[in-house]
Amino acid sequence: MKKILYFTLVVFAGLLTACSKSKNVIKPNDTSTTKPTTLDLIKDSVYLYTKETYLWYDALPDYKTFAPRSFTGSTDANALTSEVDKLSQYKINPATGLPYENYLPAPGEAKYSFIDDGSVSTQLGGSSGDFGFSVFFPSATSLYVKYVYPGSPADSAGLKRGYQITKLNGRTGLNADNDSDLQFVVNTIFGTSPFTMTVTKPDGTQLNVSIKVAEYTANPVLTYKIFTIGTKKVGYIVFNEFTVPDNASPQLLKAFNAFTDAKVSELVVDLRYNGGGSVATAQYLDNLIVPSANNGGQMFTYYYNDKLQADNHPLLSAIYDINKGDFLPANNRVTFSKVGSLNISRVFFIVTASTASASELTINNLLPHMDVKLIGRTSYGKPVGFFAIDINKYQLYVPQFETRNSANQGGYYLGMEPGSTTYPGYKDDDDVTKDFGDSTEVLLQHALNFIKTGNYSVSKPKVESLSSAQKLTDLQIQHQTLVLDSRKFRGMVGGKTLRAKR
Repeated sequence: MKKILYFTLVVFAGLLTACSKSKNVIKPNDTSTTKPTTLDLIKDSVYLYTKETYLWYDALPDYKTFAPRSFTGSTDANALTSEVDKLSQYKINPATGLPYENYLPAPGEAKYSFIDDGSVSTQLGGSSGDFGFSVFFPSATSLYVKYVYPGSPADSAGLKRGYQITKLNGRTGLNADNDSDLQFVVNTIFGTSPFTMTVTKPDGTQLNVSIKVAEYTANPVLTYKIFTIGTKKVGYIVFNEFTVPDNASPQLLKAFNAFTDAKVSELVVDLRYNGGGSVATAQYLDNLIVPSANNGGQMFTYYYNDKLQADNHPLLSAIYDINKGDFLPANNRVTFSKVGSLNISRVFFIVTASTASASELTINNLLPHMDVKLIGRTSYGKPVGFFAIDINKYQLYVPQFETRNSANQGGYYLGMEPGSTTYPGYKDDDDVTKDFGDSTEVLLQHALNFIKTGNYSVSKPKVESLSSAQKLTDLQIQHQTLVLDSRKFRGMVGGKTLRAKR
């Protein structure tokens, strides 16, 4: 069931036709008497809603030039994806000379925008019907379990992060440099039920498992733990997805209550695979972390395109009761509302290229108010968000707003780089061969060592399990992340809450 924060637009077939004929949009120059198909009308609506609500609508060509009905594909969804990809490539980022939505591992494909069949709404609600785990190649020929959801089929089968997969559905020798191997892995862990695999545990013992798809409610808090470093207590939490508050908030509060009871004075938040989700949940996490003195202060502001700010939104206002000025920045400021009594002044975030959107928002919101340090690799780079637009049986997601914190910081389209001037910390690789909460896992160890000594350096020899010769390049990591995480949501869903007209 969709939450109101998704800002869902319900578009019926009659409205689709009306949109095509509206005096507020450009009509196609079509002298044909052929009646448009439902898919034609959906394509029209993808263009028209994007032209009205897209953050970068001003760079889009007119209807006739763009010709939305010309996009084709092997399936209707593929045709719509081709259209969305094209729409995403017009606006150029002057800092790079490339489209804002350029995605290096797959040039021409949208970095942020996409068309969906409703899976995102289900995923962000916390309901899952899969195996409940994901994998990663830290080197071209070594495949590891990178996380497991508590209560999932993978969890019940005994899988844990750091287990090496040596056989998957009878196949061995899988190679990350081979796209067909990557696709085989995706098809297996996201689609084949049941499937079998053999894993090797860190102690060298092997485990043969057979896993079936099952329904479960995802707990986005994969684990939390308290370390003692000298006289200090350090709270550590792995938060893997910003599911809606009803699902995520109780789990977050449980962990933070434990931190408060233990008198934690340092905090490490592990967002290394968190692709984002609900903005409301990001606000809740920030309210758990932020010092009490910031209660009531400004957290961040939504910025919509100038068309929406000028109340020029005929498609939206045809469906929703929208008040004048609803999209102005002054009416879209979010303030801190402290949750709990944990009162710390510094927080460490563990990040990777998979850390995106609502995760980056969480970090950005705290920068002006705390000592924020980042450890890991440069994050995904998504300072924009969207609300879902229902079009027939599909949902359209295109960036409709940008966020900036109380110091007007935002625009991190190239990601947040640990150890840079803007994001102090330490840059290093993820060590997927170690379980979450293992104090010898390299990224966590950097944080713990800094808390102990004021220095990020880890003891020598370096604790990572892979030699530098075995490691993948940044581009290889980005490419396999794109493929292996192709079913995982990346984004932040939120924005102005509107009510449908009765």
